[in-house]
Amino acid sequence: MGGNWPRSVIVVGAGVVGLSTAWFLQERGVQVEVVDRGGVAAGASWGNAGWVAPGLAIPLNEPSVVRYGLRSLVNPAAPLHVPATLDPGLWSFLTRFAANSSWRSWTRAARAGVPLNDESIEAYDVLAANGVSAPVIPAPITAAFRTPRQAESLLHELRRLEAVGQHVEHAVLDAAALAEQVPLAGQALTAGVRIDGQRYIDPGAFVNALGKAVMQRGASLSALEVDDIRADADKVVVSSSKGTTLSADAVVVATGAWLPRLARRFGVRVPVRAGRGYSFTVPVDHPIPGPIYLPGERVACTPYRGGLRVAGTMEFRGPDAPQVAARVEAIIASARPLLRGVHWEERTDVWVGPRPVTPDGRPLIGATKAPNVYVAGGHGMWGIAQGPITGRLLAEQITTGKQPEAFADLDPLR
Repeated sequence: MGGNWPRSVIVVGAGVVGLSTAWFLQERGVQVEVVDRGGVAAGASWGNAGWVAPGLAIPLNEPSVVRYGLRSLVNPAAPLHVPATLDPGLWSFLTRFAANSSWRSWTRAARAGVPLNDESIEAYDVLAANGVSAPVIPAPITAAFRTPRQAESLLHELRRLEAVGQHVEHAVLDAAALAEQVPLAGQALTAGVRIDGQRYIDPGAFVNALGKAVMQRGASLSALEVDDIRADADKVVVSSSKGTTLSADAVVVATGAWLPRLARRFGVRVPVRAGRGYSFTVPVDHPIPGPIYLPGERVACTPYRGGLRVAGTMEFRGPDAPQVAARVEAIIASARPLLRGVHWEERTDVWVGPRPVTPDGRPLIGATKAPNVYVAGGHGMWGIAQGPITGRLLAEQITTGKQPEAFADLDPLR
């Protein structure tokens, strides 16, 4: 594009990915308009665990996940849940996911994530140093296990990450060191792995602060459900069924689990499905120095407003489907025997949000077949960790016309 780069961009989606893209486009002098049907942080950004944890951004498509998923079909309390459904789109997605659940595919996804993970914390630092007024808190994330043998499975994954170039500082903890590091750890937990150099945030507060910063720098942010995008050589027109139309030089579609609805016509064929996660907040009796991970139970716990936010499950259902109370009960049943001093019955803020999952474990970031239509999504469980660096690199691509090296294996047209 050279000097002909877009002067105005509409960003569809006000989650962490869309707002980060908007912020970094503003850094490059672009006028931005942000639209979202539900407002800031209405999708997967509000209620997740809030981990800025590049050291744990492990692709979901491990071979063991397929075996685990098949077992989960007959166990509604399993952390990975696929409801019995006649939705052909879901079964087509799961068939592709199963085909990609090989070590070869996992390795490719892990390698593709390295450039994003390497710069993810730095991108947060840039936002925090330049007016996004919400804390990004440094803390290790401690994974806790019933037995040292169970801890070995995570150590094995960390070695695999090391082999693809993702170095993760970590330390193995015995029962005494684990109890010291995690005052909430019950007696059933006897081994741990401390992942150093990580961060965590209050995701709702951070994304709201990011939205505020974007607006303070001159963007408009409006509640609008986009039904159609039309692009020609000179401009894009975004419209809603209610008759509102907006136009700009380019558009970024960052609508999370709803991405295919708008992106399909621009050549994006990789499906994105909602891997729904649940969370809630509980009061606790003991201090919480940092996040706690229970890998066997697939439960993530984060210090949150004086209590503990507990997040878990991967449920493949429609992104707008109502909450399923049994999923929350399943999280509690799995974590209760392992943690002490947690008031499970006093939970508040029960939430479900749709994480955008791709079948090959790689996000979709970059240009589509229309030269002024871009997409950014499909980060799975790592949208919070990788959102700001995605926005920074995508803003660079939009304003220079050059694809960043980091996006080479994340092409939305693959």
